[in-house]
Amino acid sequence: MTTRILVTGGAGFIGSHYVRTLLGPEGPGDVAITVLDKLTYAGNPANLDEVRAHPRFRFVQGDICDPATVHPLMAEHDQVVHFAAESHVDRSIDGGDTFVHTNVLGTHTLVAAAHRAGIHAFVQISTDEVYGSIDAGSWPETHPLRPSSPYSAAKAAGDLVALSYHHTHGLDVRVTRCSNNYGHHHFPEKAIPLFVTHLIDGRKIPLYGDGGNVRDWLHIDDHVRGIELVRTRGRAGEVYNIGGGTELTNRELTALLLEQFGADWDSSVEPVADRKGHDRRYSVDCTKIREELGYAPRVPFAQGLAETVRWYRENRAWWEPLKERAAL
Repeated sequence: MTTRILVTGGAGFIGSHYVRTLLGPEGPGDVAITVLDKLTYAGNPANLDEVRAHPRFRFVQGDICDPATVHPLMAEHDQVVHFAAESHVDRSIDGGDTFVHTNVLGTHTLVAAAHRAGIHAFVQISTDEVYGSIDAGSWPETHPLRPSSPYSAAKAAGDLVALSYHHTHGLDVRVTRCSNNYGHHHFPEKAIPLFVTHLIDGRKIPLYGDGGNVRDWLHIDDHVRGIELVRTRGRAGEVYNIGGGTELTNRELTALLLEQFGADWDSSVEPVADRKGHDRRYSVDCTKIREELGYAPRVPFAQGLAETVRWYRENRAWWEPLKERAAL
């Protein structure tokens, strides 16, 4: 029996890779996917070219905040995987209203429609940033939420709205909170694709502050596998952290990228003023998803980073127009 999945934000970085993976040769084979995407600046139709002709793929351009679009679509599906979000922290600092509208109101529109339609499982894709900064150790899923930016606050609110529909109405909601993703098809305003494309063009890398902020890096292949474990085997009402197991300071990450290009620090790095409210360190405890669902990251960071750099070198036609349009 075919499971009909509504994937919101499926033209974005992670969502499109999820769709390509499920409909690819190593996918489950028993799913039909509808992508609902507004196609804002980070939603790229080209990300779905690989699956556009697939018999079990459909694309709908629309807004997750619009009940007139969401409710009829929801009634045609069995499950939801909800990626759609405003996600760039710097943009949220400059103006948080869009983030609240999309990440909170949009999530509520979806879960309300899912409840009414009797959806079997609703997977809310979230972020480790909802926990705030941690000096030592790693956050378990039970850690209090202490978001620091308008982006992470809006994501935390969306998580709570979704989970409230489980506790109040019995909707099968499962939340995933991932660490920093990297890989191909990543919109070039985020750190790794921004740095890589700058280096390809011989431009300097803009490094925030002292470069001592620590992030855990997760390859999109591993993230997608984690999401699928939660969709197919996760428990209703539960939160699952998904991490990559590679913690690096931004200085360490920058040094690794410079090495990929044979570039030196003095001529290739430009220190810039730190981001307002910049969290110092993120780290997720993945014990729960490992013990319950058998998750473990498989892509070694050195391999994943080299493959990512190679992809951007070979796909200038994909990223150059995006950088020009966003004036990055």
